[in-house]
Amino acid sequence: MPIETIRGEPFNIRFDGPADAPVLMLSNSLGTNLSMWDPQIAEWAKSFRILRYDSRGHGLSTATDQAFSIATLGHDALAILDHFGIDRAHWCGVSKGGMVGQWLATHARHRMDRLVLANTAAYMGPADLWNGRIKTVRSQGMAAIVQGTLERWFSPRFRESDATTVAKVSEMLTTTPAIGYATCCAAIRDMDQREAIHSIANPVLVIIGTVDPATPPAAGHLIAEAIPGSRTVELDAAHLSNLEQPEAFTGAVLDFLKV
Repeated sequence: MPIETIRGEPFNIRFDGPADAPVLMLSNSLGTNLSMWDPQIAEWAKSFRILRYDSRGHGLSTATDQAFSIATLGHDALAILDHFGIDRAHWCGVSKGGMVGQWLATHARHRMDRLVLANTAAYMGPADLWNGRIKTVRSQGMAAIVQGTLERWFSPRFRESDATTVAKVSEMLTTTPAIGYATCCAAIRDMDQREAIHSIANPVLVIIGTVDPATPPAAGHLIAEAIPGSRTVELDAAHLSNLEQPEAFTGAVLDFLKV
């Protein structure tokens, strides 16, 4: 996978699909990397130029022990688009990626076309929860949080039926740089986009996992109710709905983007 220098820092970036197709940019969740989108790529790449990347602090992209905000992650995405001369793109983000999507739609709406905000929230308190998680990974490493995270991210039924996918996600979590995870946790802790998202004018699809304990259905409905004209799709899944319900997720996004 190619490493590109974006704003002076390394980012792992991959393209799939026809070079002349509309661009669909994908943004990974906290603790994963661009391979989380593997189940969607073959189908989406038939219609779109897929641009996916390891978010700051994740995968093979830059990971430094320096505080930043959700806005920084938004500027990373814009800088990647600029780097490749892309004026406008669709967006699809899960969890943290959906938080970045909200920021882009409120601060750079002219660069975005349609946005999919999946299993995400506009605010994720309390701060103590994030402070505890940050302390744990800084002192004990990522291995200390893997099991609890997998239990939040996948329903018990899925953990029993698809051990291969769960193992792949476990590896993503384990290999995420602890400092990258911690600094992203702090950015999420400090985020509050509940008022700002009322200004979003782009077409938006909110995907909700009906058994998601990390970003519960109420969090998704709050976003949808704040954005005029937004649509919602509910999937029988926990937090990583694109992996737990890959066919349904893939189809829902295509139906929305190809209107």
